Amino acid sequence: MDIPSNLTEFLYWIKERTEKIWSVEDEHCCKGFYGAKWQGLSEAQIDEVEQKYKVRFIPEHREFLRILHAIDKKEVVEYEDEGEIILEECTFFYNWLENEEEIAREIGYLYKGIWNGVTGVNHVWLKSWGIKPKSLEKRKEIFDEWFSRLPVLLPLKSCRFIVSDENLRWRPVICAFGSEVTIMGWDFRTYLLYELRDHLNIHIDVFDEEDQMFYKEIIDEVQNIFDENMKYDETKDIPYIKEMILYWSSGWSSFDLNYYPENTRVHPIERTYIAEEEQ
Repeated sequence: MDIPSNLTEFLYWIKERTEKIWSVEDEHCCKGFYGAKWQGLSEAQIDEVEQKYKVRFIPEHREFLRILHAIDKKEVVEYEDEGEIILEECTFFYNWLENEEEIAREIGYLYKGIWNGVTGVNHVWLKSWGIKPKSLEKRKEIFDEWFSRLPVLLPLKSCRFIVSDENLRWRPVICAFGSEVTIMGWDFRTYLLYELRDHLNIHIDVFDEEDQMFYKEIIDEVQNIFDENMKYDETKDIPYIKEMILYWSSGWSSFDLNYYPENTRVHPIERTYIAEEEQ
């Protein structure tokens, strides 16, 4: 397949490949994406967004916004509720020109989600916070101080944030589901390969003799990219967030620190749950 390693070339590869798949309404085209096109921003528009939100996009995020940014369709999510199949339209990647309310809500959710992990049934309390005070007010004071020190986290889509600090060697994309935080990719390229895996036709059908059926399996080239990206490296650190990631066992694989079965051909995030089930 020869997936480009250069980010700009890779983003154009994503654009061409996804739009080609979305142009045909068949089994490769996910619900809601038929005819979808990416809506890149101009340099002037990106500058205006930075001024409006008082943020600064790191170079790779800026390049993503210039070439891809958002699509002109809504993702259709299908789920079952009390026996009834529900189809719901959802925003795919946030459109910084149109989704102001959603972006603001997502930023607020990050704080509330982690704080709820502290005050809720999970009783999250990091070692670096010291002895846990009995007073909720004091706990919140400690938490607020910690949260204020986090690197800037800018939303990409639901629960996905990019670590926006040019001083860091690795600027990953994280998934923050409440207080459970996981690395989606240590660089933008790996993250997008994982996030868009169902839109890129990067699977092959493999027959399982035991189950007597075919399963989708990520092709070797992509699996190798996932494996390489998640290898242990002592420079892979995210100030303050790392401790929260490692608080939960599901975060260990983000730093290649936990056991997972050999030859399990999935993204490291998914490996964790498989490993836990086998313990």
